Amino acid sequence: MNSDTPLSPRPLHHLVDGGRSVLTSHQLREHGVTAAEAAERCRPGGPWQRILPGVHLLHPGPATGEERLRAALLYAAGRERAGATDGAGAGGATGAGEPYGEAMITGLAALALHRFSAAPSLRSLDHVDVLVPRSRRLRSTGYVRFVRAAALPCPRRITGLPTAPAARALADAVGRLPDPVAVRRLLVEAVRHGHCEASAVVRELSRARLLSRPHVVDAVDALLAEGRALAEGLLYEMVRGHALPEPLWNVELRLPGGSLLAGVDAYWPAQAVALEIDARTPRRGATAPLGGFTPGGEHMERMGITVVRVTPRKLRECPEAQAAVVRTALIAAVDREPAPYVVIRPR
Repeated sequence: MNSDTPLSPRPLHHLVDGGRSVLTSHQLREHGVTAAEAAERCRPGGPWQRILPGVHLLHPGPATGEERLRAALLYAAGRERAGATDGAGAGGATGAGEPYGEAMITGLAALALHRFSAAPSLRSLDHVDVLVPRSRRLRSTGYVRFVRAAALPCPRRITGLPTAPAARALADAVGRLPDPVAVRRLLVEAVRHGHCEASAVVRELSRARLLSRPHVVDAVDALLAEGRALAEGLLYEMVRGHALPEPLWNVELRLPGGSLLAGVDAYWPAQAVALEIDARTPRRGATAPLGGFTPGGEHMERMGITVVRVTPRKLRECPEAQAAVVRTALIAAVDREPAPYVVIRPR
């Protein structure tokens, strides 16, 4: 090689200046950098470093948290896949999942991207979990750990990085966390800050077979209590914010003989309209009716009581539409036959 030939071809200056600080060996070759040149630049004290096998950091000093994630994804995607879309800018994408294939960040790193305050900072993480298809034969190396799955969720793009949905990332994080306090904080924050529904979290924990762990079960109880309280607050806001008649809150409906018909979250006795917060959530591998939903709903409908079911998500995202459903049910009650007598008691 001529001594006047620079080790770094001109195109690389543009890449580094534009934020492309993490490149694979394949991408470097596409820009005219041979393996020998890359190795020379990655020597101790050199301007570059090899952050993972086949993945290079084009500056000295520690990698940022985001650079560590990009390097992990590029390593997971493999050199062939990673080099296929070199035209994408830092944080950009030129198609579904590119240039990272199907790989996505999960676990605590994903929760940090989702802005969980209870999650450690990206730079402080000893390991980064990467979710990949089960068919990929990859070995965990350095700070990268692989989580394999037969079916992958649809990732979210956060700062340009494919990231597992919050509920899935939570389950992958909880599976590696022995600290019950940390688990509880993460699960409660997920619902309190609106990252995901309690039911979605418990479904993912059930899928991962984590509901047999006592500290996870305790955390789930706190999660459900938090989700229940938030949903009830949203229901109160919906009724009062949209000028609906004030119902009886949290009551039991019983048959005249004393048998329990159902417990409901709101009941308008004059119109025989009941409202239930539908928060059905699988627990310990089974589907159990939690929240305001009870099997008595079907019995109420057969008796002539109108049952309106709302989910916590709909209460949060479209309260006006849910209020309209309730108002329609109340108006329609005028044209119905009177419902059978029921005994109403506080729940």
